[in-house]
Amino acid sequence: MSLESLNQRVAQDLAFLAYGGADWIRPREHAEGHIYDVVIVGGGQSGLGAAFGFLRERISNILVIDENAAGLEGPWETYARMVTLRTPKHLTSIDLGIPSLTFRSWWEAKAGSEGWAEVDKIPRSEWMNYLRWYRQVLNLPVLNEVKLTLIEPADEGIHRLHISGAGAPSNELLARKVVLATGIQGGGEWHVPPLIAEKLSKHLYAHTSEIIDFEQLKGKRIAILGGGASAFDNANHALAAGVSEAHVFVRRERLPSVNPIRQMEQSGMIERFHVLSDEDKYAAISHFFKYNQPPTNDTFNRAAAWSGFQLHLQAPWLDVEMKDGKPVVTTPKGRFSFDFLVISTGIVSDPALRPELRMVEAHIARWADRYEAPTEQRNDLLDAHPYLSPGFALTSRDEEGEHKLRGLFVFNYSALASCGLSASAISGTRNAVPKLVSAVADQLFLDDREQIMQQFFEYNEQEFTATWTKSGVGI
Repeated sequence: MSLESLNQRVAQDLAFLAYGGADWIRPREHAEGHIYDVVIVGGGQSGLGAAFGFLRERISNILVIDENAAGLEGPWETYARMVTLRTPKHLTSIDLGIPSLTFRSWWEAKAGSEGWAEVDKIPRSEWMNYLRWYRQVLNLPVLNEVKLTLIEPADEGIHRLHISGAGAPSNELLARKVVLATGIQGGGEWHVPPLIAEKLSKHLYAHTSEIIDFEQLKGKRIAILGGGASAFDNANHALAAGVSEAHVFVRRERLPSVNPIRQMEQSGMIERFHVLSDEDKYAAISHFFKYNQPPTNDTFNRAAAWSGFQLHLQAPWLDVEMKDGKPVVTTPKGRFSFDFLVISTGIVSDPALRPELRMVEAHIARWADRYEAPTEQRNDLLDAHPYLSPGFALTSRDEEGEHKLRGLFVFNYSALASCGLSASAISGTRNAVPKLVSAVADQLFLDDREQIMQQFFEYNEQEFTATWTKSGVGI
């Protein structure tokens, strides 16, 4: 099957499902301009999947905005440096149960069924190509190079979105509902320990989330802080680009060998996480943080094969200083001088770190507001996560914030504590998108309840028009 034939098959499948049709939501008017029923912030896999989900529910007055150029949404061709995805190839995601929209259908349209059989893990760049095709074949309404700078609650359940960027059609958008599908970093910020940020000039280090010019580091010695999967991805990438030595420093005695995501994918935990009690949710994510995601075997073996690769276990960084223009790292096992540092220390999730939420973040409930964890489980990073509804809606600390926060939904990594991995992992989107769409649609329906009920009671369109012409004889 060719891509052209697959595109036709997608159109046919959607037609069989009666995709499209008139919206059920009543349009609103505003003196300032058009009101979108839903604005999705983020055009990566989660944002695209959400957009398709809304369109399937006949909610078409939507818009997706993304700050990146077209085709560069998400991490896949910006800062992601793995060779392949870590997700098992057979798991489905934003196809939402439609076979012709799966990655496998797209891949086989290019490489045939034999080509699919040869795939071990999905190549990272090909996943991005699949997302580009998905957006195109579904004709999703995405505006690129549009950055959200502020969410301002307005009257009558409207949010005024302040935007900027080359693709922005104006300075503001109006939306009834806002979905923050802003990826891993969208719930907080990438973390660089003060030990580094406060002591070194910025030209001597970079977080793994940043664009790093490894070509400029050819022949140099670099150090990578962190033992997660991205640390080894960056070591491989750097050594392939010509870095002479890449040293990975890990505080643990040994690398983690267990990947809890694999168990969650098999046990129903990703799909049903929302029904757990707060006690169980907290315990599960606290446990998850202890392991995180180890490197895949092929990623580690690829790194270990380089002559310039070095792994330092039980080697936390105790101090970082600059000497003779170079960063010097002190560990329990000695001092090391490098030309450049790569920081793979993950993210911190906290609404207070998001500038676009500055008008409402003081009202946003965190986990620390709703649940007091046992001492052995207590985790400050987890406590700072927003406390969300099962449908990804922000909840309020106080009565004043309930109105301001209504209509704001978090569909990024900071949903982890409340909704599990459903919005932050490829394997979770298949179940997460319908939950999100249903919750947003429920709010839209209830917001218009009075009008909808009145129209129901007044409905008087005659459907039955047949007449009985034969006369009967009574007995």
